[in-house]
Amino acid sequence: MKKTFAVFVCFALSWFAVAANAQLVIEITKSAEDAVPVAIVPFGWESSGAAPFDVAEVVAADLRRSGRFAPLDRKEMIDRPSQGDQIRFQDWRYLKTDFIAVGKLMPEGPGFAANFELYNVLTGQRLAGQRLTANANSMRALAHRISDIIFEQLTGVRGAFSTRVAFISAEGTPPKQRYKLIVSDYDGENQQVITSSDEPIMSPAWSPDGQSLAYVSFETKASAVYVQTLRTGERKRVSARAGINGAPAWSPDGKTLAITLSRKDGDVDIYTLELNSQVLTRMTFDPGIDTEPSWSSDGKKLYFNSDRAGGPQIYEIEVANPNRATRVSFENGYNARPRVSPNGKQLAVVTLDRGNYRIAIIDLASKGMQVLSEGRQDESPSFAPNGAVLIYATQERGKGVLATVSTDGRTAERFTNTVGEVREPVWAPFPQR
Repeated sequence: MKKTFAVFVCFALSWFAVAANAQLVIEITKSAEDAVPVAIVPFGWESSGAAPFDVAEVVAADLRRSGRFAPLDRKEMIDRPSQGDQIRFQDWRYLKTDFIAVGKLMPEGPGFAANFELYNVLTGQRLAGQRLTANANSMRALAHRISDIIFEQLTGVRGAFSTRVAFISAEGTPPKQRYKLIVSDYDGENQQVITSSDEPIMSPAWSPDGQSLAYVSFETKASAVYVQTLRTGERKRVSARAGINGAPAWSPDGKTLAITLSRKDGDVDIYTLELNSQVLTRMTFDPGIDTEPSWSSDGKKLYFNSDRAGGPQIYEIEVANPNRATRVSFENGYNARPRVSPNGKQLAVVTLDRGNYRIAIIDLASKGMQVLSEGRQDESPSFAPNGAVLIYATQERGKGVLATVSTDGRTAERFTNTVGEVREPVWAPFPQR
C-alpha cells in the first residue's frame, strides 16, 4: 500500500510543467444547442479620445464562454445605442436577438463609471440596470460584475465571472524545475504568483472566505502543509509531521483542516487539525490508504477515497463519530478525488470510464453517477462557487491543460497554455459582498 501511494504521488507530480507567466487561451469546445442570442452593444464613451477599456468585449466573451449565450457579432449590429431610450427594438428583433445590453462609460474622479441596462427585445422590458465604478486597474473586474448581473438575471443562477482560480505550474524540465502556485481571474487573466519553490508544490485549497490558501510544499525536501494569507503574504507551516502531510481541505467554518497523514505505523489516514489549537484528531482507522478528504457543506461529514475494498472508491464518515465509514460510489472500478458541490447535493469525482479517467458527478441522494468529461486523463475536479460548472485538469496532445464542463454536460471549454502545462485547478468561493 505504501508503494501504491508513492506511485500515486509521483504520477500527480509528473504533470507539472509550465511557465508562470504563460497565457491561458480559452477555446469553447461544446456549447448548448439552445444558446440564447444576445447583443452586447459596445459601450458609449462620454469624453474625448478613445475609450480606455472595451467593457462590452469582456462581457460578451464571458457570456460566450458560459456556453449558454450566443452574443451577436459586432459586424452584424445595425446600430450602437448606449441607453434604453435609443434602442429601436424592431431592428433587434429582425436580427433575432432575444436580449440586448447597452451602456456608457465616463470619467469619474480618478477612475471611471459605467452605466448599463439590460432589455428584453421581444417585450421592450427593462430587466436590469446599474451604475458601477472602477479605477483604471480594475476595469476588467467591473466588466465581470456586469456579466454576473446579466447571467443571474437571465438564468436565475448567480454568475461566477468575478471569481478566481488557483492552480499549480512549473517551469523548466525535470529534474530542474521551478514550481509556482498561481492565482488568476476565472478566465486566466491577472495572474499572481502566491509562492514558488524549486521543490514540488501541490494540493491547493481555498479557505471559505477566499482570503487564504492551504497547500503542500516539499521545499524542505519533505512534505508539509502551509496556510498563506493572500493579502499580506503571511505564511504559516501548520503540519510537518514525519511521513506524509497532504491533501488539505478546509472545514466550512474555516477553523479546521482535514489532512492526510502517515503516522508511525506507516498507515495513511485522514485527520482533522484545529488550526488555532493544533489539536489533531484521527478520522479513519482502516489499514487501507485513506486520502483526499472533502467536507460536507454543513461540516458534519467527510468524504474521502480509500482502497480498503481493493480499489479506490469514495466513502463518507460522520466527523462526530468517525469509527464507521459508509461507501458512496458504486459505479466503475475506480473513483477518487471527491469534491462536494456548493449545495451539498453532489460529489465531483475522477472515475475510470471505459478505460479513460474522466470527471463525473455522483448524486448523494440516489448514488447515481453521470460522466461529464470526454478526455482520456482528466483529474482534479473543482466546482465553481455557483455549482454550475466544474474546472479540472486534462491533456491535449500530451500536454497538460485546464478545462471546464457544465454540471449538466451541455457546455465545455478548454484553457490552452501558450507555454508548458498547468495542473490542480481549484475554484475560489464567491467574493464576500
